[in-house]
Amino acid sequence: MNNTVKKILLIVGFGLLIYGIYTLIAPEASVSIGDFSVETQDNSDAYITMAFGLVAIVLGLVAAKKN
Repeated sequence: MNNTVKKILLIVGFGLLIYGIYTLIAPEASVSIGDFSVETQDNSDAYITMAFGLVAIVLGLVAAKKN
């Protein structure tokens, strides 16, 4: 049971980290009219997602070292 929780924490952590990096890099909206183009991004949620991912990874690794 404990081994399963460690694996789930690591998988979810890496998934959240990758998703956070993707949302940080990928533009949310873009408008182009002729030669003029505008792109907007809101990165506030990306940092929170990456932080949760890092916490889950650390918890998974700490739980792995206890056993």
